[in-house]
Amino acid sequence: MFFNGTNNEHVLYRAFPTYLDGVALLWFSKLSAGSISFFEELARSFIDYFTASRTYVHGSDYLGTIRQGQHESLKDYMTRFAEATMEIPDLDPAVYLHALKTGLRPGKFWETIVVTKPKTMEEFRERVAGQIEVEELHEAQKMNRQPPRREEEKAFKLPSNKESKETFQAHTKI
Repeated sequence: MFFNGTNNEHVLYRAFPTYLDGVALLWFSKLSAGSISFFEELARSFIDYFTASRTYVHGSDYLGTIRQGQHESLKDYMTRFAEATMEIPDLDPAVYLHALKTGLRPGKFWETIVVTKPKTMEEFRERVAGQIEVEELHEAQKMNRQPPRREEEKAFKLPSNKESKETFQAHTKI
């Protein structure tokens, strides 16, 4: 809020609550009358009260802590990494690419990246797109090869010889 002129505190007092809503407006309405002497005190009180709810912004060094999980798909890793980078202002593309490659779990794709050494994000994305297709194809094939569930087996299971004899003996005693 910026108002031109000197001695405009009364305008600041009046305008401040018009910019508030929700929890902030509730906080403002609970201030006791006469508890604030000047606008700077009001501003400081507001900042102090809401500091804990401020969103923490990571720096680019945080990206070095993001690693692909042992059973995490490349697609999920890329999504998680991209979400983390949204919080980092002015991220250098070279730092982004380096951290992304460093976070890959060891395996065939990692070896491909080490050998081909993509220099740009575009090159890296091309390799990633191909690998994601391969992973999704493997996953689809795995789903097609899974054996039927136990419940399905029970529905189609024929009674064993022992069960047949017990049923037959029960019916013959009647």
